[in-house]
Amino acid sequence: MEYRTEHDALGEMRVPADKLWGAQTQRSLLNFPIGGARERMPEEILRAFALLKKAAARANRALLPEKMTEEKLRYTEEACDRILAGELAEHFPLVVWQTGSGTQTNMNVNEVIARCANLAAGAPLLHPNDDVNLSQSSNDTFPSAMHIAAVLLLEEKLLPTLEGLISTLKRLEAENADAVKCGRTHLQDATPLSFGQEISGWRSSLETDRELIRRSLGPLYSLALGGTAVGTGLNAPKGFGEAAAKELAALTGHPFVTAENKFHALTSRDELVFAHGALKALAGDLMKIANDVRWLASGPRLGLGEISIPENEPGSSIMPGKVNPTQCEAVTMVAVQVFGNDAAIGFAASQGNFELNVFLPVIIDNFLRSGRLLGDVIASFEARCVSGIKAKREKMDFNLHASLMLVTALSPRIGYENAAKVAQKAHREDLTLREACLGLGFLTGEEFDGLFHPEQMI
Repeated sequence: MEYRTEHDALGEMRVPADKLWGAQTQRSLLNFPIGGARERMPEEILRAFALLKKAAARANRALLPEKMTEEKLRYTEEACDRILAGELAEHFPLVVWQTGSGTQTNMNVNEVIARCANLAAGAPLLHPNDDVNLSQSSNDTFPSAMHIAAVLLLEEKLLPTLEGLISTLKRLEAENADAVKCGRTHLQDATPLSFGQEISGWRSSLETDRELIRRSLGPLYSLALGGTAVGTGLNAPKGFGEAAAKELAALTGHPFVTAENKFHALTSRDELVFAHGALKALAGDLMKIANDVRWLASGPRLGLGEISIPENEPGSSIMPGKVNPTQCEAVTMVAVQVFGNDAAIGFAASQGNFELNVFLPVIIDNFLRSGRLLGDVIASFEARCVSGIKAKREKMDFNLHASLMLVTALSPRIGYENAAKVAQKAHREDLTLREACLGLGFLTGEEFDGLFHPEQMI
């Protein structure tokens, strides 16, 4: 392998000749051999940094034109656009497990943009610190990139896929409005409801989660950019934070603003904790819905068997013909992972000391993983399971009329205790409710038939 020599404040470093990064990236690559390629800084953060650097350069052009010339801006924007297009992915090798402020990733981006621009210009036009990092610090850029990445993931991936699942549930709800079935509480038989009503509970839960996620976006629009090292804005021109946020809003179409208090913005991660709480709520509801679906589809002969779901692949290497609710299992595993991510985020966010939290990479890595997994699993669950749910109405009707809790319809006429006696006698002696009620002498057959209409109990 051929190398070139780069230097930073600590001296010279040998860097692979075909890579765009510089000395600081190389030092981090050597000093943090943790986890390997699968633990690299998320792509969403690198894209967020490209947007941030582009916006910062534009703000600097307006506020510090003697330093950020039109030529420097043009080459900076071209390099950022190449990052956004995915052309330079191989030049971002650093892992999450680095300095807790994300400084090395900020410098990785600075170095790649500078060298990319310099090669294009054919001259040493940009310096990673003096030009690409102008008016900035890792301490305000990395938290800002975290918010940008989180907003883009939630608004452009997770919420649209969640909307798709909600839409499918609305369709199923309408199609099954007249399918009456046994309700269940405590995993025991309960009074009737329609399958459409049951689905409406799933749909409403997800709509609530959607609203919680939307509410969490507001605080994420606030950016630390402009606070520089400790929140004072040292070495940044007046109005830089506002100008950079305005440029980011224009670039992304999302209403980013500068944080009102930069000291808070650098040391507290409560906005991401709050937003991930909404993701945890969504994961909890998805866990419940997936479990309901697999319980209702259990069988095919010896379970509840009240619905059918798509049969996507063989379920056993030893039992021929077995098919399992695999999409439901994927949903529940993702939910468990999100719960674990939430714990990591909460612990990490509590570790802001003085003017900086130094658990930033692990916070955003877990956050983005949750959002990414939820978006992917919701799309898969909707397409490969929920959209194909079919009510098995004959089985629903059979189970409904076998339920002892239909005796609740008799309570207003014969009283709670007598109705309980009817249910207990029917259960002990394997009788129908009608047979038990008539046997106890509480009602005549005509009276029972006049009261007993399960379809009217919903």
